[in-house]
Amino acid sequence: MLKITLTAGKIGKKERQLKVLEALGLRKFGSSVVRRSSPTIKGMLDKVGHLVEIVEVADTTPTGKVTRREQRESRAAEIAAGSKAKTKAGAAK
Repeated sequence: MLKITLTAGKIGKKERQLKVLEALGLRKFGSSVVRRSSPTIKGMLDKVGHLVEIVEVADTTPTGKVTRREQRESRAAEIAAGSKAKTKAGAAK
């Protein structure tokens, strides 16, 4: 599974690139979607790879649009997990 996030603006891009972004479900700057890794999706990402950020996620992640609320919650969980790991490492010294 791939989490795809639009990291560059669409203004001034070629029409073909805009159609690929729309087909992926990326509408606004910062929007994210989760898609299954397939040759079709990888071909689309080759066309717009410079406009997006691609992250591999667990296969249990549901596909489709990722809301901003879900993004905030996942970032908060990652930060909390990182601070717990630092606390445990500090206590071990």
